[in-house]
Amino acid sequence: MASTPAPPQAPPKPTWDPRSPQLPFPWLRPTIRIRLTLLYGGMFLIAGIMLLSIIYLLAAQALHEGSGQAFTVTGSDYDVSSPTCPQLDAASNQAQFSAFLKQCDAIQRQHALDDLLSRSLLALLGLAIIAFAFGYAMAGRVLSPLGRITRTARAVAGSDLSRRIELDGPDDELKELADTFDDMLERLQRAFTAQQRFVGNASHELRTPLAINRTLLEVHLSDPGAPVELQQLGKTLLATNERSEQLVEGLLLLARSDNQIVERKPVDLAEVAEQAVDQVNGEAAAKGVLIRGEQKPAVVQGNGVLLERIALNLVQNAVRYNVPEDGWVEVTTEMQHGQAVLVVSNTGPVVPAYEIDNLFEPFRRLRTERTGSDKGVGLGLSIVRSVARAHGGHIAAQPREGGGLVMRVTFPV
Repeated sequence: MASTPAPPQAPPKPTWDPRSPQLPFPWLRPTIRIRLTLLYGGMFLIAGIMLLSIIYLLAAQALHEGSGQAFTVTGSDYDVSSPTCPQLDAASNQAQFSAFLKQCDAIQRQHALDDLLSRSLLALLGLAIIAFAFGYAMAGRVLSPLGRITRTARAVAGSDLSRRIELDGPDDELKELADTFDDMLERLQRAFTAQQRFVGNASHELRTPLAINRTLLEVHLSDPGAPVELQQLGKTLLATNERSEQLVEGLLLLARSDNQIVERKPVDLAEVAEQAVDQVNGEAAAKGVLIRGEQKPAVVQGNGVLLERIALNLVQNAVRYNVPEDGWVEVTTEMQHGQAVLVVSNTGPVVPAYEIDNLFEPFRRLRTERTGSDKGVGLGLSIVRSVARAHGGHIAAQPREGGGLVMRVTFPV
């Protein structure tokens, strides 16, 4: 008779608690509240001791001066005189002598009290200045980690997710905040890197089948004996395939341009703009659009290929989204206020101000939610904004009076 198998045992419970260990005496943790309490309490105590000592010395000196009445006995009649109270010489009897003596003592005490008050006020003013200066220095020392956190946050806002605070020092609230911020940046960087890697890999994987489709379609269209219907279908599929290739290239460039530019070289925006104009001249002439403008030298540090993509996308958009007749595009480069500036202006349809932000979103166009025309894939301005940010620059769009846009891209030198 076969024995009944024993029921499976439950897995052992983990002995490690992932939660952070609790201190046996949490009130002993060197928090900022305790440190500030000890700091300002100690400063108040030291200032009080110093002020008390100064007032004690001043009071002792005032008592000495207040009781410093000097008397001189002269003659056989024992006449009493005092250099600090000359009225005693005019006293004719004992009552008058006592009155003069009390008056002189009151004047002497009042003089001593006035001197004590003035010196005490000067001592208090000096201690107040020292206390404010010392408190300002200590407050700056205590709050210096906040400045470090702020500088790192500004660098991160400029698309540099590799920055970390790495704050050292006592385990207080500021260090806890800095560590939490570093953990958040780490997760954000991993998420952005994974997203960019996914877009890049997907774009690379899509390139091969699209290239094969294009080759097969071109071979089919080169056959002179193919029916007219198949020729028309092939041209339509070839245009669709070309549009898909542009979309893949745009996604790949967008994923690459989101990264910070590591290798930078001097690039003249004037040359970049001239090359972009040369590439678009044929399309502009076919549409009857005049390209004009003066390109002055404006050298920046960056990637020449990506900067050329900025100028090319802006000029292409300005040509494609223009008026049917007598349209123009103006391309200028110059240095303004220590920055390199590229400006592309054009005639075109009237653009409402509330639609400006939508133009920079991927696959968005004016008054349309998704792309649906043959003018592009809807990634041009998104790529421009991404490349500008990667170079530490900024792009701003402004509706032009009479229709069209003014695109202004600024780069730090």
